[in-house]
Amino acid sequence: MTILLLVIAVIVCILLGLIVLIQNPKGGGLASNFSASSQLMGVQKTGDFLEKGTWILAITLMVLSLAINVSVKSGGTTSGDSDLKKQIDNASKPSAPATTAPVLPGAAGSGAAQKPADTTKK
Repeated sequence: MTILLLVIAVIVCILLGLIVLIQNPKGGGLASNFSASSQLMGVQKTGDFLEKGTWILAITLMVLSLAINVSVKSGGTTSGDSDLKKQIDNASKPSAPATTAPVLPGAAGSGAAQKPADTTKK
């Protein structure tokens, strides 16, 4: 579903770009090639048609963007996302209190080299 929405959004973007490029900011553009009495698809001026087309495509693009956002957030997660979610969940949980005995300085686990104590008397 997301791929279909993305393809439609790309097509709408291309059409919107073409309609904007056809227009001339001074009102000349494609509308200057036709007289005012000419009708194109039921509208009196080509400028009106291009303006309506621009608005329709812009609104369509906004709606598609929102639909893509909703479909991606509600869609299934990939394995990479689930691993990241597990790490975040584990990091946010409070850790259990330590149940092992503390390591004392000079103990065997401290890493310091120790000589055995001399118990014989001289």
